[in-house]
Amino acid sequence: MQRITILGATGSIGVSTLDVVARHPDRYAVYALTAHRNVQQLAKQCEQFLPKVAVVGTTEAADALHKILQQKNLNIPVAYGEAALCAVASATECDMVMAAIVGAAGLAPAMAAAHAGKKILLANKEALVMSGQLFMDAVTENGATLLPIDSEHNAVFQCLPQDYRRFPSSAGVQKILLTASGGPFLHRPVSSLDMVTPEEAVAHPNWVMGRKISVDSATMMNKGLEVIEAHWLFGAAANQIEVVIHPQSVIHSMVSYVDGSVLAQLGNPDMRTPIAHAMAYPERITSGVLSLDLTQIGQLNFERPDLLRFPCLQLAFDALQAGGTAPAILNAANEVAVEAFLDRKIGFRVIDQLIARVMDALPPCPVSSMDVLFEADSHSREMAREFIRL
Repeated sequence: MQRITILGATGSIGVSTLDVVARHPDRYAVYALTAHRNVQQLAKQCEQFLPKVAVVGTTEAADALHKILQQKNLNIPVAYGEAALCAVASATECDMVMAAIVGAAGLAPAMAAAHAGKKILLANKEALVMSGQLFMDAVTENGATLLPIDSEHNAVFQCLPQDYRRFPSSAGVQKILLTASGGPFLHRPVSSLDMVTPEEAVAHPNWVMGRKISVDSATMMNKGLEVIEAHWLFGAAANQIEVVIHPQSVIHSMVSYVDGSVLAQLGNPDMRTPIAHAMAYPERITSGVLSLDLTQIGQLNFERPDLLRFPCLQLAFDALQAGGTAPAILNAANEVAVEAFLDRKIGFRVIDQLIARVMDALPPCPVSSMDVLFEADSHSREMAREFIRL
């Protein structure tokens, strides 16, 4: 019986993870469930899965959750705040951690899991984008296991040799090909993107995701962050990572080898597939996802991304090339810009312009500690908010 902590249980990844857990009650039990402030849904999850502890973001949310659980006669301790998140991520009673808190807020508990030597199912790409080598060093030095949950990185992981982590010459890996749907505006006239509304931006054609990630998909910043994540996960240089637009989202990513072979992982667009793969790795278990029927799909299309349409993708490659704190600066500015867009404070095409301004204003510096990263993150957010106010 494997005991799992789910960081971000009420989000789309958390809900899908619990669906897989429910299908295998003989294999998995829930140690802890966390959410920021969605106490109603978290309470329902607690009632079904009976975690040993629940964690929320604030004292107000903790009080509200505690009252609901008392009404249900559930004696489940409730904690709150970052320290509590780190505690449930590193607890000895926990075997694996689903790191699915969106954004920079997920970095500290994911790092705590790494230092505790846990099996980490990484859905929070921002944690690795920000901390890079520090995170990978923590995984290695503490004997943790890191398995990617993003459908693209999970696909690459499946297409690489089993124990592959770096690019040894004997593996013959030439390039990583990350597929991207192109989001909801792949063929919308570029001249009309200034008029995009938040409702349009979060309406992804293939995947069910949270609002922030959906906007990132629409700008292709999501793919840019995945490029940086792939660099750290697989030891790939920027020129060894290529993004390919694939609107059907059937091929989740590919690996190109020096002998001309290209290995691809295919499946219906459902996050339960990579979640189940990582939870049971190296075994395979049922995920609840229907098998792919290629005859119904009919055809698969591919094209190169248009960087005039998707400037955020180029900004991410620029940050990867710059190194140091540049990815953290990129990520922080993007989080502020997306939040402002969703709050209707800026237009859709201002997102990439705002990020570029912050990156130009804050030159990167070497990353020697987590404090350096947090300082870069804080400065970037402050500057982005100042630009929005101007």
